[in-house]
Amino acid sequence: MSKKRIIDRYAVLEDGSVAIDVSVPGIEDLYDDFDRAAPFLKKDLDPQFADYLVDCATEIGRRKFSIRIDLERMPDEARMERVKKSIANYFDYMLELEQRRLKKMAQTSLFLLAGGLVLLLLDIWVNRLAKDSTSVLAIVFSEGLTIAAWVAIWEALANLLIQWTPHRHSLRLYRRLSSAPILFREVLKPLSAG
Repeated sequence: MSKKRIIDRYAVLEDGSVAIDVSVPGIEDLYDDFDRAAPFLKKDLDPQFADYLVDCATEIGRRKFSIRIDLERMPDEARMERVKKSIANYFDYMLELEQRRLKKMAQTSLFLLAGGLVLLLLDIWVNRLAKDSTSVLAIVFSEGLTIAAWVAIWEALANLLIQWTPHRHSLRLYRRLSSAPILFREVLKPLSAG
């Protein structure tokens, strides 16, 4: 499906931003139920709601977007501000977690690269010492060092080259979700049949 056809699934607001529409009876439905006593600012978002926002923002791509929440019961202004703040806090937290993962991956990659280079230098040194040796043990040790060095170097480069991009994408996405405008709109409750 082309990007244009995907965008056509979303409403476009007056300011030209794409609307990520969410429809719930009340704001409490946006939050996880496991901690009913916590205030909205400290509660986690409902995982399905958070995943939905992430999926929609991914589909929308680089276009500007707003989160529009349709409610059957409009809360007062203070509660709407708390909802906006809690959504921003949630994605700021996700951003922080992703930054930690990226930092840990970079540290691991640098450790592997340094270890691989040390093993490679050790291998060169061992090869010079044992260049005239016909000992099977010396040859096996030297070949083992070569393989271990290149595996460590390859793993470091693969981490940096392959895994870096998804982490950077997630960082950008969480930043955008954290700062996205959040709009509220009251909708009439649908009439039930019967």
